[in-house]
Amino acid sequence: MIQKIRCSVHFVAPAFLGDAHQKGSWRTPPFKALLRQWWRIAVAGQFGYDHTRLREEEGKLFGHAWLTNSQGKTWAMQGRVRLNLDRWDRGKLFEWPKDPEVIHPEVNRSKIGSHLYLGFGPLIIPKEAKAPMIPKKATALKNKPAINADECSKFTLCFPERETETVLQVLQLINWFGSVGGRSRNGWGSITLFGCEEGKILPSDDLLEGRNLEKIGAQIRLLDECMELDWPHAFGQSADGKPLIWKTKEEYQTWSEAMQELARVKIAFRTKIPIDENSDIRNPSFEKRHLLSYPVTNHGVDGWVKKDKRGNFETDRHGKLKQEDRLANQLRFKLLRTNSGKFVAIAYHLPHGLPKQLKDKLDSRRNIHKPTPEWQLPVWREVHDTLDSEMTRIERAPQ
Repeated sequence: MIQKIRCSVHFVAPAFLGDAHQKGSWRTPPFKALLRQWWRIAVAGQFGYDHTRLREEEGKLFGHAWLTNSQGKTWAMQGRVRLNLDRWDRGKLFEWPKDPEVIHPEVNRSKIGSHLYLGFGPLIIPKEAKAPMIPKKATALKNKPAINADECSKFTLCFPERETETVLQVLQLINWFGSVGGRSRNGWGSITLFGCEEGKILPSDDLLEGRNLEKIGAQIRLLDECMELDWPHAFGQSADGKPLIWKTKEEYQTWSEAMQELARVKIAFRTKIPIDENSDIRNPSFEKRHLLSYPVTNHGVDGWVKKDKRGNFETDRHGKLKQEDRLANQLRFKLLRTNSGKFVAIAYHLPHGLPKQLKDKLDSRRNIHKPTPEWQLPVWREVHDTLDSEMTRIERAPQ
């Protein structure tokens, strides 16, 4: 039998959901991708964290056009999970609000717009010739509009009845940790769900106060174990038994203030990890900072940058290496709205080792650091120490 759940989805922070013209629009593909993303986290342990088995089951449930049968032939299958939105219109945010600044010790003028820092790409500082009505150095949307905070829609989710428990688990994870669209790992596109199943999807306050953390107990693994795989599959847990989930020390009146605090925190933990030897084209060595995410401005890595047919480095008009490969930040942000209407930001770590395809590209002759799990672990522990200082670890509430 087919089960149906109807929910309301509300944006807690602006979202960058580009359509075919890169205009912010309500679209189902980002939400379907969000379901698949958190489904993997929800069930990875049931498949022994075997990505091949997980991928096959995902294809059977959500649809695919790539699985092969026992004879090695590719075959397709329509998904058994359907999602329909009530609206397909464009967003309502056309002019970006004032962007509060944060101090960044590694930029020339020491301060940078916090929204710009967390949303660069969808957010830009436009050239006056292209945007004469926008004050110089003011943060603006690259493509208007975006979906604004507080915009909402309803959606209907249809799925096989036997998947009900798993679907409810996925919706719980999305409600506490989910965000969609461009730069969503930095907190943009944070969403909250209402009215899914009365009493079965717990509100943000439960997570923030450490209540009912057993809801995600099956999705938590020790940091050391997580680092043995090279893909996100579980929330990390430190040796003291605490999950790698943090919240801001304060509550905020607006999403803008909460994002400003997240920018401050991100700058704090990134700059805590130094760059010692790398000087871009003169010495494009791999260092600890590159493990957090890549590209790193002005610090390209040999093996992760563009080269011409002769093997020479390609540079941009400023003489900097063209950084080609991408490593997404495995430490993610989300904005939550409390029952009292305040905004709280969280950080959470879905740890994993450096992906094999990036590890294999590193030039062993130039890179003195070998990114073994033993080398990577202290880097992340230092990041966690900074977060313990700058934020508050979410712990299980006393029974």
